[in-house]
Amino acid sequence: MRKRIIAAASGIVLAAAGIAFAVHAQAASAGCAVTYSVAAQWPGGFTANVGVKNLGDPLSAWTLNWTFSTSTQTVTQMWGASFTQSGSAVTAKASGWNASLATNAQAFLGFNGTSNGTNPVPTSFALNGTTCTGSAAGTTVPTSAAPTSAAPTSVAPTSAAPTTAPPAATTGLVGWAAQNGGTTGGAGGSTATVTSASALDSALQSTSPMVIQVSGMISISGMHKVASNKTVIGVGASSGITGGGLNVSGAKNVIIRNLVFKNADDDSINVQNSTNVWIDHNDLSNGYDGLVDIKRASDYVTVSWNHVHDHDKTMLLGHSDDNASEDTGKLRVTYHHNWFDGTGQRHPRVRFGNPVHVYNNYYSSIGSYGVASTCNAGVLVESNYFENTKDPFHLAEGDSPDGNLVARNNHMVNSGSGETGGSVNAIPYSYTADTASTVKSTVTSGAGTGKI
Repeated sequence: MRKRIIAAASGIVLAAAGIAFAVHAQAASAGCAVTYSVAAQWPGGFTANVGVKNLGDPLSAWTLNWTFSTSTQTVTQMWGASFTQSGSAVTAKASGWNASLATNAQAFLGFNGTSNGTNPVPTSFALNGTTCTGSAAGTTVPTSAAPTSAAPTSVAPTSAAPTTAPPAATTGLVGWAAQNGGTTGGAGGSTATVTSASALDSALQSTSPMVIQVSGMISISGMHKVASNKTVIGVGASSGITGGGLNVSGAKNVIIRNLVFKNADDDSINVQNSTNVWIDHNDLSNGYDGLVDIKRASDYVTVSWNHVHDHDKTMLLGHSDDNASEDTGKLRVTYHHNWFDGTGQRHPRVRFGNPVHVYNNYYSSIGSYGVASTCNAGVLVESNYFENTKDPFHLAEGDSPDGNLVARNNHMVNSGSGETGGSVNAIPYSYTADTASTVKSTVTSGAGTGKI
């Protein structure tokens, strides 16, 4: 089961038409707690995100029920669960990958809906027949940046969310990108669907927050710059970018999710001089240079649930041994639940960053090496699954001097023992690591596109 770390707070936080409301729930008790937030709203429709926290015994399957307050509120599309609706009553059943729900674990779903006039929030939810009376944290659309029904004229507007995830969702974000105020991407901005290189560029370079939905494979060349406060997300499991890559340079608060990247003529994703970046649930292969390279004082980055294959040098962290003055104290990145599938090296190759957290990744038939710590970096390699990987991790690489590397609780199958040395700064954030022996199954079923 995918693990989620959610901070508890009293009340259910709601957002509708750019106005935030708080409804305080009863004191937490055995049962469940629900968050419900309206992420976007337009005349006749809306997008909502729902989180359910299990406060009772572990569940092997779950169903969430609620009743809308008006007969005009209907669900038209849902992700994270399947649904049926009878009158105003909605039943949402877990998807296969998120069916298990441990005690105090949280699951998420989202949906597009229609409404006519008012759009009141449901007042009662039940998990497997038990009314939810606990408290959990919620999300809200900032009142200063409420979504509008129209996108800029340079891109095609849409009122529909991606088929796989809500447009402003940051559910599942763990690690460094959740620090420093968090990473929300284009939440609170307009939503645009793009199908061409020109429309993609117009949206990427907008100075306003925006959720950019990529529909189909868009052919580009070279590196295309991504401005701050953007969510770039693929529609379905096979939308993405071929021939070129995305350049997150001098930016802050960027999310890249659910996209296929292939055949890039440079990097697939380059991050430099940027903070608070989340790269999640992508499929990356066959690029000219790096698939995900992070460098030049970038900081607060999470790389999660990506499927990486058919490539040699995958993920570089820190571009030069001579860049200590800029990179020391930065380059803090979390890599978790990625599937390195028959790739060569740099999973990641690290300079200067400390602590860099590499946990719950699956390394399958790695050609050269898994993780390298160099240039006084500090890397924690924790609870990963290494299979058919002769050199899972080591110190130094090429002309780069030793870094520090601590390894713990990893699972080795037909793999080497690795090289460790030195000490690593403490991980400052909360997280839950899956047991290493379960990581292969978890990651192969959950990494890549179409899984959010």
